[in-house]
Amino acid sequence: MDRTVYLRMSEQDAEHWWFVARRQVIRDQIASLQLPKGARILEAGAGPGGNLAMLSEFGRLEAFELDEDARRIAAARSGVEVRPGALPDDICYEPGSFDLIVALDVIEHIDADRESVQALAKLLKPGARLLITVPAYRWLWSEHDNRHHHKIRYTRRVVRELTEDAGLTVEKCSHFNSFLFPLIVGTRMLKKIFGLADRPDDRMPGPFLNAMLLSIFGAERYLLRHLSLPVGVSILCIARRG
Repeated sequence: MDRTVYLRMSEQDAEHWWFVARRQVIRDQIASLQLPKGARILEAGAGPGGNLAMLSEFGRLEAFELDEDARRIAAARSGVEVRPGALPDDICYEPGSFDLIVALDVIEHIDADRESVQALAKLLKPGARLLITVPAYRWLWSEHDNRHHHKIRYTRRVVRELTEDAGLTVEKCSHFNSFLFPLIVGTRMLKKIFGLADRPDDRMPGPFLNAMLLSIFGAERYLLRHLSLPVGVSILCIARRG
């Protein structure tokens, strides 16, 4: 991603509704996994470190990130050592050494997405899980995807194929950011119609709107405990190594 995007993320991700609600959803999903005490956890592609504090709640956290500025910001914010590294080949960890690996909106940035999932799968202990999130639906492509250097938006079928081809068993594969799906689709369509597509989607809204969107999106975590959602702006997949 452009470094300006990393800087904007680091300035907003503590309060912006999308980042906060996504962390609520992911925290809830990880809590349901009942990880062992002292679990060894890896975040692949930590960016400027907005998820590191949350992930640290569940065990001994390690992380890697390609961008030097993002690594510096992440380490300063969290105290977690963020190593240099990049998928699929430039990662230096022992195979079979992690209880949980997360790649949160990372895989869509990589041409070699299949090889990247396979590389992460090799780092899992037997019975350990990989949790990934990616953007959904190619037809939702917008200037936001260009600005964030996305290569693709996914379907659940493709996400399942990526993880199963890596030798993992899918335990959950669900859309999320579903309650706001009609609003987001409508907003992107209107931007295209009125020539406003270059306006960033991730601008910080006013306090009232931000709180309302956070409440709506964040509430999905209660449904996701029990079922998978059929549509949504993003996809969450949890897969286990046998």
